[in-house]
Amino acid sequence: MVEKIVEELRPFFDPKAVAIIGATNKKGKVGNVIFENFKTNKERGIFKGNIYPVNPKLDEIDGYKVYHSVEELPDDTEMAVIAIPAPFVPDTMRQIAKKGIKAVIIITGGFGELGEEGKKLEREIYEIAKANGIRVIGPNCVGVYVPDTGVDTVFLPEEKMDRPKSGPIAFVSQSGAFAAAMLDWAAGAGIGIGKMVSYGNKLDVDDADLMEYFIHDDTINVVTFYIEGVKDGRKFMEAAKKITKVKPVIALKSGRSEYGAKAASSHTGSLAGADTIYDAVFKQTGIIRAEDFEHMFDLAKAFASLKDKLPKGDRIGIITDGGGAGVMASDAVARFGLRMAELSEETLRYLKEHFPPHAVAGNPTDVVGDTDAERYRIAIEAFVNDPNVDAIVVIVLFQVPLLEDEKIIEILAEYQKKSDKPILAVAMGGEKTERYARMLEERGVPVYPTPERGVRAMAGLVKYAEYLRRGA
Repeated sequence: MVEKIVEELRPFFDPKAVAIIGATNKKGKVGNVIFENFKTNKERGIFKGNIYPVNPKLDEIDGYKVYHSVEELPDDTEMAVIAIPAPFVPDTMRQIAKKGIKAVIIITGGFGELGEEGKKLEREIYEIAKANGIRVIGPNCVGVYVPDTGVDTVFLPEEKMDRPKSGPIAFVSQSGAFAAAMLDWAAGAGIGIGKMVSYGNKLDVDDADLMEYFIHDDTINVVTFYIEGVKDGRKFMEAAKKITKVKPVIALKSGRSEYGAKAASSHTGSLAGADTIYDAVFKQTGIIRAEDFEHMFDLAKAFASLKDKLPKGDRIGIITDGGGAGVMASDAVARFGLRMAELSEETLRYLKEHFPPHAVAGNPTDVVGDTDAERYRIAIEAFVNDPNVDAIVVIVLFQVPLLEDEKIIEILAEYQKKSDKPILAVAMGGEKTERYARMLEERGVPVYPTPERGVRAMAGLVKYAEYLRRGA
């Protein structure tokens, strides 16, 4: 069963050859953008497979032979991307079935989300797929993005939407527009996405299938979902229970209100259901529910860097060079259900011995505004060695005059690497601070722009660690 799902879904992420049905030479059209994506990635040496554009009215696009029908396609075609009007899709699926292609992404919209006629078309496609062992992503989606293999069916051109670098986060979205916007945002924020799947109306491949697949995907550390509704609750729960034993799953579930549920129904034809049911399902299966997209990616960033050093408890140590920021972080500890660590007598004595009199030894420990990087090192060393501290939040206001920027970055990266306690940083400021934050993240330290967001991300690690300790 396990090998079956990996074998079935693998062509979506790394096909030997892709057919783009509806490819065109008209710039800006969906079929042209998708073709250009693959062509560009092949020229860059990222996409290694063959590209077969399909259009009955063309013979050639940018030097590529155009096939007039699915029947003419070479036998190594593993995946077909469909970008033609909805009424033509069922016949195309019959041709795909006859050709023996087993993975299909239907970008086209105009199906179940539009009412009964569209649902009838969906059922027809599903029956063809089911009878012929074809797996289908979509319809009404932007498909798949995999930076490592060059698969990119997102029909928004690169000049209008940046693509994120590769990373250990999988992002699955029911909404195509949301998926595209999040990829663009992740690129700007420097967040790496290993695989993105937009599945739209979930005709066939759904959340559960993808969870089963990602269990076995060594390139992915954490899986994030944007969900409007789940069609098969039992299947979803079984898959979720399996994957959360080995990898964290974060879900942003919309349609919480009556208005939102109605909007979800008209968007992808989803039945959002009672939100309290989703709360219960997520709790039971160990899925961490995100409050908003910012929260989802804050959590994902923490898990991507710190999954292998989850906190052993909920006692948080805070180090800061700004008293106000320390207070804000302390409030956040209480707000998100964590505890402030009670530092040991040995730690307090060590800090007092090594600090100047005006620095504050405690929790928060305030190295104050005339700090240098070495004072941070003393505090971090003490917190790392204190058995009463389970996780550490280090607030760095890079603006203070005596703090050596590169040295504090080096210190944080060093302790992140050698400590078995999770350490995350908070850096508040403008462009200069953002540059330092990027440098820290490149060294494996997740950084957050406010104390609240940093502590909330740490709370997600604590919650998942507790779930695993309870025996998942």
